[in-house]
Amino acid sequence: MKWKRSERLVDMTHFLLDHPHKLISLTYFSELYQSAKSSISEDLGIVKETFEEKGIGLLMTVPGAAGGVKYVPKLQTGEIKTVIADLMEELSHSDRLLPGGYLYMTDVLGNPEMMNRVGKVFATAFAKEKIDVIMTVATKGIPIAHAIARHLNVPVVIVRRDSKVTEGSTVSINYVSGSSRRIQTMVLSKRSMKSGQRVLITDDFMKVGGTMNGMKNLLEEFECTLAGVAVLVEAEHSDERLVEKYLSLVKLHEVSEKERTIALEEGNYFENGGI
Repeated sequence: MKWKRSERLVDMTHFLLDHPHKLISLTYFSELYQSAKSSISEDLGIVKETFEEKGIGLLMTVPGAAGGVKYVPKLQTGEIKTVIADLMEELSHSDRLLPGGYLYMTDVLGNPEMMNRVGKVFATAFAKEKIDVIMTVATKGIPIAHAIARHLNVPVVIVRRDSKVTEGSTVSINYVSGSSRRIQTMVLSKRSMKSGQRVLITDDFMKVGGTMNGMKNLLEEFECTLAGVAVLVEAEHSDERLVEKYLSLVKLHEVSEKERTIALEEGNYFENGGI
C-alpha cells in the first residue's frame, strides 16, 4: 500500500508521540511507508516545525549511519507556569487541610490529565539528563513516577515499606523519617535495578526530606547514581533539609488548622534550573 503524505504525517506524528526519547532510523520510516528517504526527511521537517511552533516538544536529528530522529517532550515556560498555577488552584481549597500540616491530594494524583501534565513538566527539566529509572515509594508517589516515566520512556521501580513474596530477594535499609524522626524501613527487590544506572527519585510531598534521603541511601546499596529529585509539593519547614538539590512545583508556605487556611506559592522549579 502506498501512503499519501497526509497519512504519513498523521501516522508518523502518532508514532513519535508514543515513543519519546527513542531513536528512530529514517530506514524504519522509509520501509514502513514505502517511501524514499528524501520524502521521509521532508515529512519529518514538517513534523519538527509543527512540534516546535505548537510547543509540543523537540524533534532532534542524529546524523550518521546509526542516526535518525528522536522526539523529546518539552514544554515552554508559559505552559509550565500554567500547569503550576492550575495545580496551586486545585490544592488551595481549605477542605484539603489534614492534621499535621499535610494536604489531601489523592484526587489530584488520580487525575490522569493533571498527572500527564505534571509528568511532562518534570520530563522537560530532565530532558538533557541521562535517566535510566524512575524510583518512588509506595503508594502516593506512584502516579507521578509513571507520569514522568511516560515522557522519558524509562521504567519505574517502587520502594516498599515491607517485603512481599512476589518481590523475590530484596535489599532492605533503615532510615530516619525527617518529620517524625522515627526509624523506618525501605525494601526493594534485587532485580529492580542494575548497578551503574542513573535514577530520578520522586514523591508527592516532602517536609524535611527523610524519605527522599532514604531512597538516596538505597541507591548506594545498588551502586546506582542519583540523577535528580522531583517533588510535587514541598512544605516550608524550619528544620534543615536532608536533601540539598531538588525540584518542586508547589511550596506549602503556611497552614492554619485553626483558621482552616492554606497558603501556597510556586516551588523552586525555575530557580533550581528546571528549564
